[in-house]
Amino acid sequence: MTAPAAAAVRPRALASIREVQRFWLDALDWLVDHWFQIAIAAAIGTAMVLAMLFVRRMATKLCARHDRLDWRTVLGRAAAHTGLWFMVLLAARLLSGSAEPPQVVARLIGLAWTIAATVQVAIWVRELVIGFVEQRAVDHDHGTLGSAIGLIRLMVSLVLFAIATVVVLDNLGVNVTGLVAGLGIGGIAIGLAAKGIFDDLFSALSIIFDKPFRRGDSIRWDSTSGTVEAIGLKTTRVRATTGEEVVISNTNILNKQLHNLARLARRRNIVTVGLTYETPVGKLEAFPDLVRALVEREEKCKLVRCGMAAMGASSLDYEVQFDVMSDNYDEVFNARHKVLIGIVKMCAEEGIGIAYPTQVTYTAAPDGTLVMPYADGHSIEPPRLT
Repeated sequence: MTAPAAAAVRPRALASIREVQRFWLDALDWLVDHWFQIAIAAAIGTAMVLAMLFVRRMATKLCARHDRLDWRTVLGRAAAHTGLWFMVLLAARLLSGSAEPPQVVARLIGLAWTIAATVQVAIWVRELVIGFVEQRAVDHDHGTLGSAIGLIRLMVSLVLFAIATVVVLDNLGVNVTGLVAGLGIGGIAIGLAAKGIFDDLFSALSIIFDKPFRRGDSIRWDSTSGTVEAIGLKTTRVRATTGEEVVISNTNILNKQLHNLARLARRRNIVTVGLTYETPVGKLEAFPDLVRALVEREEKCKLVRCGMAAMGASSLDYEVQFDVMSDNYDEVFNARHKVLIGIVKMCAEEGIGIAYPTQVTYTAAPDGTLVMPYADGHSIEPPRLT
């Protein structure tokens, strides 16, 4: 260092030393002149800190006592994350005026309080947000919830503490305009670069919050149906009824017209039964009542309607609609099986023919007279060609 530079540094160093000495002398004079007020303020501050510690302890016990996550538990969890440093600085800030500290000490207490309050508010807000998410997703798979909560906690912490840092720097007199602009541009760039990831992440959060389906539900979309096995942050895994595992992105599945088959109080079954044209009219008229008695004998089954729906090429088609009062697909399947077997047995007992595709051929004699194709004694007279 050159001699002129050393000469310029020496006065600044001496000035700094004088300021430190003046600070300590003012502090000692303050302690001597206001020891009684300081003692009273310290006692009151200690009592305040002890009271806040007691409240924090009760909040911690409240969180441990309640298994069900409600708003009391969420607020208790936020209160349990109150730091001792925040309590001490709160008491110092409230009591600093009564002790009449020097201007430098008061400024230091105010600065420390600003930093502590900003950080503590960020922690409280984070815990409230996480508690709200957990409360909304309390019925979901814990594995999915754990992954989502960890990622949400990280994202919320980054955002809140970035805001807290800007607030603290602004209170320190730092120009934060450039910092805010840089954070905004960086956030936009990251959002555009990871758009697909964020789409699936927010879709997973939509599934957690809106609950269109849960793990174990039977769902159907497009031509695929199956049972939800896992809901991840990016994909949902469904065990199809054909046995294979179908993996679909959360964004894609929410864009589908989704049918949740697990939330049905009842399931409707529609069955078409074809009867032969040779069935007597009386049997045809009695068929709906016979079906009603048969369906309602089965547990959890109720007939909605039964009647002739069409006259087919080779059958008289009856439509049977009945409900099974269950949301368990195995019970529904077994009930439908029993009803169909019962219809077959009932038709056999009542002499009602169940039709299958048939075709009748009429043979004409050389003179144009139709030759009877039926067995002797049949009641239908053959038509005659003219």
